[in-house]
Amino acid sequence: MSKTADSFMDLGLNHHIINVLHDIGYEKPLPIQTQCIPYLLAGYDVLGMAHTGSGKTAAFVLPLLHNVDINDSFSQGLIVTPTRELAIQIGRVCSDFTRYMNKINIVTLCGGQSYDIQLSALNKRPHIIVSTPGRLIDHLNRGTADLSKLKTLVIDEADEMLRMGFIEDIEHIIKNIPIKHQTALFSATLPMGIRRISYRFMNNPKEVYIHTDTNMCADIKQSYWLVRGIAKHEALMRFLETEDFEAAIVFVRTKCATLEISNILEKFGYNSAALNGDMNQAIRHQTLNRLRHGSLQILIATDVAARGLDVHRISLVINYDIPINSDAYIHRIGRTGRAGRVGKSLLFVEYKEFRILRNIERKINLNITEVRHPTVKTLLACRLAKFANKIECQLNTNNDLDIYRSLLPQIKPKKGLTIENLAAVLLKIAQGNRPLVLPPDPVIKNKSDYKIRMKNNYKNNCRIDNRTLKVRCKFKKISSDNMDIYHISVGRNDGVKIRHIIGMLSNKIDNIRCYGIGNIRLFSFHSIIELNKGLSNNKILTQLSHARILNKPINMKLLGSTSLRSSTYHNKKNFSENIYIR
Repeated sequence: MSKTADSFMDLGLNHHIINVLHDIGYEKPLPIQTQCIPYLLAGYDVLGMAHTGSGKTAAFVLPLLHNVDINDSFSQGLIVTPTRELAIQIGRVCSDFTRYMNKINIVTLCGGQSYDIQLSALNKRPHIIVSTPGRLIDHLNRGTADLSKLKTLVIDEADEMLRMGFIEDIEHIIKNIPIKHQTALFSATLPMGIRRISYRFMNNPKEVYIHTDTNMCADIKQSYWLVRGIAKHEALMRFLETEDFEAAIVFVRTKCATLEISNILEKFGYNSAALNGDMNQAIRHQTLNRLRHGSLQILIATDVAARGLDVHRISLVINYDIPINSDAYIHRIGRTGRAGRVGKSLLFVEYKEFRILRNIERKINLNITEVRHPTVKTLLACRLAKFANKIECQLNTNNDLDIYRSLLPQIKPKKGLTIENLAAVLLKIAQGNRPLVLPPDPVIKNKSDYKIRMKNNYKNNCRIDNRTLKVRCKFKKISSDNMDIYHISVGRNDGVKIRHIIGMLSNKIDNIRCYGIGNIRLFSFHSIIELNKGLSNNKILTQLSHARILNKPINMKLLGSTSLRSSTYHNKKNFSENIYIR
C-alpha cells in the first residue's frame, strides 16, 4: 500500500470530502494522515502514535465519514474521547467535514448536557456517535444507545484514557459492540497498558508511528526562563505584557492554581479566565467559546482540561509549572504550532527542575533557548509604546475631540494647573494598575550566585549539592523571642526531609528570607517548624492551608511562641533532624 500522497485526492477519499477540504484550505495531507487514511479506508485495524497537533483527528474522521453508508439508519461509527471538551471539538470537526453530506447524522454525548437533548438525538439513529466513556456507558445501561451494528470504533487519546482510569470503561464499551468491527486507536505515547489493549481487542493492527523529532518543533519557538530575581507571577505578567500574541494558554499543575493565577491577572487588568475539571460544564463551554471567538485572550488551564484543545488563535503557550515529564511538555506546547501554524512556548524552570528540562531536550532532540525575564526598562518601553499607539489611534479615528477640549476649562483644581501637569495626571490615572514608574529589578550577578541562593530565598551561606540536592547550612542559635512554632502533619515515615519543608516554604511564601526560618525537626508522623513572629499576621496559614509535601497535605497549625528548645517536643529520642539557618 502506498505510503506517500501529494494530495487528499490521492488517498481515495470521496468527492464530497475532497470538496470540503478544498473549501477549508487543506491541500497536502500530513504524515499521520498519509499513512493512516489508506489503512482505515481498506478496513484494517490501526494503532497510531503521533504527537499532539500532528493531525490525528482528521486521520480518523475523514475515513470514518467516507465509509459511512448514509442509507443505513443505525450507528456505524463511534469515537470515544477522554474529556468533554475534546468530544465537543471532534463533533464539531465531523460536522464541518460533512458540509456536502446532507443526510449524515452525527451526535455528541458528554456530561453537562441535557439528557432530553441527547435522547432526542439518539432516537434519530445517528450514523456517528462522539462520546466520553462515562456518558456512553450511562446510555448503554439505560438502553438508549444501540451499538449492536457498529462497524468502526475509534479511541482517541488512549494514553490519557489510561492515565484517567477509563480503560475499564473502554473494555465495557467493547463488550457491547459486535465482535467483528474495525478498531482505530490513537495515542501520543504508547505505554504498556495501551499495548495490552491492542493485543486483546485489535486484529493484527497496522502500526503507524510518527516519531517525535526536531521537525515536530520546527513551527514552535521554544525558550525557558530560570526562575530568579522576581516572583513567578510577576514574571508571568511581564512576559504576557511584552510578548506579541493573539491568544495564550498558561499551564499550571493544579486546579486551585488556575483560579489563583487567573485572579492575579484579572486584578491587574489582563483579559484572562481559568479552565479546570471542577468547573461547571456550561462555564467551561462558554470560556472556550470566548477563547475561540476572540473575547478572551489568556486561558489558565490544567493539562487534562486543555487536552486536545485546538484553537487557531493560540500562538503562545507558557508552562508556569513545569510538566511532570517530556510527553506532558509535548502535549502542552502542541496547543500552538498545530498543523503547520507558527507558535511560541515558554517554560518556567526552577533550579531543582533542571533535570526535567534536560530530559525534555533529549526527548525532542533540541536545545531550548534560555531567556531572561523582561526588565523594568523593557516593560516601561512596552507600556509607553502601547499608550502612544492608543493616542495615535484616537487622533486618527475620533472626530469628537472638540467636545472634550471644551471641557478642559471646567477642570478647576485648587492649585494652578498647566497643560503639562494635567497630561501627567491623566497619564497616571489611565495606567491604573500598570504604572509607568516601577522600582528597579533586584540585582543577580550571575547563575552561580543564583545556584548558591536557591530560588532567591537562601542566604549566601547555604549551598546546593547538585547530586543529592541536600541543603547544608552553617549552624547558629536563634533567639526564641522572635519565633512562632508551627505543626505540620507529615514526618519521617512519609519520606519527608528537611529540604522538602524548606522548598515548600520557599514556594508558598513570596520573598521569605532564610533568617525567618528557625529550627525544623522531623518526628515519625509530624514535624515542627520555627518561623519569625508576625508571619502568621501575613496570612501564612491561609497560604499554606492547602500546601502539600510529597503529595501529602501538611495541615499546618500555629502552636504558639514557646521555644522548641524548652518545649515538650525537645526529646532527643523522638526527633531525627534539626536545622538552624542564619
